[in-house]
Amino acid sequence: MKAFFFFFITLVTTSLFAQQTYLHCGAILNVETGKISNEQTIVVENNKIKSIENGYKTGGANDTEVDLKNKTILPGFIDMHVHIEGESSPSRYLERFTANDVDVAFQSTVYAEKTLMAGFTTVRDLGGSGVNIALRNAINKGVVIGPRIFTAGKAIGTTGGHADPTNGMRKEYMGDPGPKEGVVNSPEDAKKAVRQRYKNGADCIKITATGGVMSVAKNGQNPQFTLEEIKAIVETAKDYGMLTAAHAHGDEGMRRAILAGIKTIEHGTLMKEPTMDLMIEHNTYLVPTISAGKAAAKMADIPGYLPPVVAKKAKEIGPVSEKNFEKAYKKGVPIAFGTDAGVSPHGDNGKEFTYMHEAGMPVLDAIRSATITNANLLGMGSELGQLKEGFIADIVAVNENPLKNVKTLEKVVFVMKEGKVYKNP
Repeated sequence: MKAFFFFFITLVTTSLFAQQTYLHCGAILNVETGKISNEQTIVVENNKIKSIENGYKTGGANDTEVDLKNKTILPGFIDMHVHIEGESSPSRYLERFTANDVDVAFQSTVYAEKTLMAGFTTVRDLGGSGVNIALRNAINKGVVIGPRIFTAGKAIGTTGGHADPTNGMRKEYMGDPGPKEGVVNSPEDAKKAVRQRYKNGADCIKITATGGVMSVAKNGQNPQFTLEEIKAIVETAKDYGMLTAAHAHGDEGMRRAILAGIKTIEHGTLMKEPTMDLMIEHNTYLVPTISAGKAAAKMADIPGYLPPVVAKKAKEIGPVSEKNFEKAYKKGVPIAFGTDAGVSPHGDNGKEFTYMHEAGMPVLDAIRSATITNANLLGMGSELGQLKEGFIADIVAVNENPLKNVKTLEKVVFVMKEGKVYKNP
C-alpha cells in the first residue's frame, strides 16, 4: 500500500511540474487560414503542443525558453515520396552488387538526418530493400536521428517491370522473383505480395503501374499491371488498413490505377486531360515530384553518369513533369507534396516548394500540400500538419515569411520533432 501511495504521489508531482519548452515565436503561419500571428509563445510539454499564447511568456526554473523572435514558425513538413535508403550517383547501379544491407543501413541514417534537418519531420518511403523498415523502427526507438517514417518496404512490380529487382542483371542472376520479392503476375500473386509487405512490417503499399525512368529497362511509360491485378492489390491493402500509391509516368497505367482505387499517383508525368478529370472524380491525389524530374534530366546531361538506357528515358520524361503539374493543378486535381528524394538529393526536399510555385501554385497551397493534405492522407490529420493545442509538437522555423519569399523554405533553421529540438539557430 505504501509503495502504491509513493508511486501515486510521484506520478502526480511529475505531471504537475513536467518540464516545458517555451518557443518565443516572432511570427506563426496558420497554414489553414494563411494568417500570420506575431509575438506568440508555443508551450510544449512532452511531445505535444500544450498551448499557443499571445506575447512572450516565461516558464519556470526547470523550463526551457527558445528565442525564435525573428523567425517564422510552421508545422513540420511531410514528404509523401522519398527513397531514404539511397541516393543517385554514378556508382549506384554497381552498388546493387557490392553493397550489403548493413552498408545500406548505415548510409540511410545519414540521409534520414539530412531529411529531418531540412524540416521534414515525417516522410513516406515508397520503396527500398526493406532496410527502410528497420530504419523506421530505429528512429522510433530513438536509436537514430530522422523523420517519422511511413514505409512501403519493397515496392510491388511485375516481371521485368520498374520494381523488378533483377532488371539489368546477367541471365544467371535474374532468376524468377515472385510475390515474396514484390514481383507479381496475377491477382493471386498481387494479394500475396500485399500480405507479404504487411508481414514484413510495411505501413503502406506502392506499386509501379508503369515503366520508370531510373530502372534498367527500356520503356519508361508502358502500363505494367492489369486492372484486375491492381484491384486485387487495392482491396487487399484496404483489408489491412494500408494506403496505396502508384508510380506512373504513362497515361494508361495511371488510368487503370485510378479506376482500381489507388489513392495517390506518383509523378503523373504524361497524364492526359481525361485522366486528370478521372482523378478529380475519384478524389485521387497527384504527387508531382518535380524535383526528381529536374534531377534526372540534369544527370542525363552528364556523360557516363547514368546507363544509356536510363539516360535516354531521363531526357524524354524528366523535363515534362513541371509542365504537366501546372496543367493538373490549374484543372483542379488534388495535389500532395512529394519529392522522390533519393533521385534528387536528400536534404534538398524544400526546393520542391519553389518548383511548385514556379509552376503556378501559390506558396500557401504548396505549404498546405506538405502539411494539412499529407497529414490527412496518412490518417493523422488530428495530430500532425498544423500548430494547434493537443497536436504533436513537430515545429519548424525559417528566416523569412515564406508567403513573400518561397525560397526561405529551402533553408529551415529550427527543427523540433515530438517536442525535442534537433536544430536550433
